[in-house]
Amino acid sequence: MARNENEYTSLSEVHQSVDTTSLKRTGWRKILAFFGPAYLVSVGYMDPGNWATDLAGGSQFGYTLIWVLLMSNLMALLLQSLSARLGIVRGRDLAQANRETYPKYINYALYGLAEIAIAATDLAEILGMAIGIQLLTGLPLIWGVSITVLDTFLFLLLQRLGMRKMEAFIIALVAVIGLSFLIEIILAKPDLGEVVKGFKPSIPNDTALYIAIGIIGATVMPHNLYLHSALVQTRKIKRDDAGIKRALKLNFIDSAIALNLAFFVNAAILVLAATVFFKTGRTDVAEIKQAHELLEPMLGSGLAPILFAVALIASGQSSTITGTLAGQIVMEGYLKLRIAPWMRRLMTRLIAIIPAVIVILINGEDNIDSLLILSQVILSLQLGFAIIPLFHFTSDKKTMGKFVIKPFVIFLASLIAAVLVYLNISMVVGQSVSFFASSDSFFWKAVIILAGLFYLTLLLIAIFYPLMHKKKIAPSVQVHPEAVAMPQIAIPIYAKIAIALDFSKDDLKLINHAIGQGNDKASYVLIHVVESAATRIIEKDADDLETRKDEERLNSYVMQLKEKGFAATGLLGYNDRSKEIVRIVKESNADLLVIGAHGHSGIKDLLYGQTIDAVRHELKIPLLVVNV
Repeated sequence: MARNENEYTSLSEVHQSVDTTSLKRTGWRKILAFFGPAYLVSVGYMDPGNWATDLAGGSQFGYTLIWVLLMSNLMALLLQSLSARLGIVRGRDLAQANRETYPKYINYALYGLAEIAIAATDLAEILGMAIGIQLLTGLPLIWGVSITVLDTFLFLLLQRLGMRKMEAFIIALVAVIGLSFLIEIILAKPDLGEVVKGFKPSIPNDTALYIAIGIIGATVMPHNLYLHSALVQTRKIKRDDAGIKRALKLNFIDSAIALNLAFFVNAAILVLAATVFFKTGRTDVAEIKQAHELLEPMLGSGLAPILFAVALIASGQSSTITGTLAGQIVMEGYLKLRIAPWMRRLMTRLIAIIPAVIVILINGEDNIDSLLILSQVILSLQLGFAIIPLFHFTSDKKTMGKFVIKPFVIFLASLIAAVLVYLNISMVVGQSVSFFASSDSFFWKAVIILAGLFYLTLLLIAIFYPLMHKKKIAPSVQVHPEAVAMPQIAIPIYAKIAIALDFSKDDLKLINHAIGQGNDKASYVLIHVVESAATRIIEKDADDLETRKDEERLNSYVMQLKEKGFAATGLLGYNDRSKEIVRIVKESNADLLVIGAHGHSGIKDLLYGQTIDAVRHELKIPLLVVNV
């Protein structure tokens, strides 16, 4: 399988894996094929980081701030639709588009900020899941945090089952969250007339304004914009005007339904807090654990706190899966770097777990809510660096063609971007001013000032660089590429062909295909990797029975080829199949690799990944993958 090194796709393992053009799909089946990506996005809008602001808003101001939730949901719908538009029309996710637009040093900064934001998101999910486990089982928070590492294996399983299965799992978790809060609302019996009055915009005081800002900041998540632009590319669509237009329409409907479900969950948390706490004078409830403890005595039902904890666990679990996907997207998009899914998952999880464990061990469980707030502040700072480039890309007629956003949408998106960036900067500035007033530390004051200057400089570059360099940005995808004259066909000539053998019944098939690619002057390098117990410890120094037998068999193959007039050599690798194949191919200067498409299976595949995927990302030469 020859691969152009300049060609790269978002989430390549599931890219266009859902065929919406199939003739087998008709009617509703054809429409439903588009539904799914927005539900993975929506879980980020109801993650544990949202719960604290919703609880605070409801307990302190009753139903007054429901309109803020609705407004932030409408903002999110517009931004997510722009993200989906970028992915559908240009075939690029937000990270890839940034890489193609901004200079390298800016992309490194944007990548670093995106990774920090994803780690902050995962931190909120970890804490939410750990708190939920503690509330349900009584397990200490430190053990709950440690248990969350195990969901790495759940993510791997879902990834292996395919995108539709992963979407179904997430939708099931969303259903659990929604059903839990529906029952909670029925038990609470809110005054629906007063709830409706909450949709009238009003800000009672400065505290309400602060909470409103927090609600907006916690609702629109930067990693979701990266995520949505990639997930829509899991759908294979017709690349004509009608096909793209249809995809945009159905993805908007998908987003509207999914985000309205997220709005229902957030509104339910706020209404629950308003009904149970505000109406009874408990305006001091702002922590998740405190809310959980008060639900049973105030509602008179033991079911209420159980449902609350279950919903919290489901919220954390669903959000952490999508956070990992977002991490994979930004790493591949900015760096063109692909690593094994389990490693990517574990890396993200450990980055998030370490600060959680440190805070719990040093300050105890009572200070965990401050860590949740910190994660939301970090997300707020990153938001502008996702919104502003997205706005630039979708409003660029040169790259979007007839699917560029309309002037009204440009105005609305610009206004939303300006408001969100302003609110988030205001929140951070307010926190900084409070710190300066209460602290005598020159060092930390200097750090904050330097970080602020760096932030503003990067923000200005993000705003103005695409405007100043528009002519340098070439369209990445043409909707209607013009047919060009085919140049003279140049048949490649391979001088040295490597063959990866596993000593199965398929070896002969691989050798035959390799010889078919060569000529009378070509030479062949036969490769086999010994994976015995001894080689795992002492590698090439191993002299066990399996190693000797493998060497004899490889030499036998080489002698048989030489007898038939072919130039051949045999080279053994040890222990790690993919790494050794790559090493031998590079050292032997082979210009083609022939490999069989069977790899590992079962548990070994989960642990080591597929050999082909690992090898093809490391080699720059063509690969011929033989389906055996």
